[in-house]
Amino acid sequence: MALPDAPAARHAVVTGEFSRVVAGTTDWSAPAPVDGWTARDVVDHLVGWFPGFLAAGGVELPSGPSVGDDPGAAWQHQARAVQDLVDTRGDESFTHPYAGTHRLADAVDRFYTADVFMHSWDLARASGQDARLDEDFAGDLLGGMAQMEGVLRSSGQYGAPVAVAADAPVVDRLMGFIGRDPAWTPPA
Repeated sequence: MALPDAPAARHAVVTGEFSRVVAGTTDWSAPAPVDGWTARDVVDHLVGWFPGFLAAGGVELPSGPSVGDDPGAAWQHQARAVQDLVDTRGDESFTHPYAGTHRLADAVDRFYTADVFMHSWDLARASGQDARLDEDFAGDLLGGMAQMEGVLRSSGQYGAPVAVAADAPVVDRLMGFIGRDPAWTPPA
């Protein structure tokens, strides 16, 4: 199943999948595939960085529940707020001091929806669930990111790549590229 091309529709599907994984998470202290992170930290990352990104371009998201108090409620609040933003203001111009000028919906798609997509794998693995990631979108992300690997690695936001066979499934190759071991499972 291919994801929709329209940024608002793609956001709805990707955050819907992340929401499914959030709803199935029962142990928020479970280790995640990102070194030193727990399941709660995956949600905290997504809820924590994106409002600041938007604020740097003059767009405010309404604050919501704390991830520390209720990761599920914090995630649902943000998912709804961002969906409302792309649905109602997506065609507006958005200028971020480091990321440049984009349509607001395109900035959300490029910087946030893609991040939610990749972190869906982290939370699914941490919580013992299946990550239902679209292979076409994973391939698109991998192709785009590979073209700017030096910039990505120097940002400090991605771990060292994990070697993955060239004929491995594209989701495994994407996870290896961003520094995850596709064979990672939580410690017993």
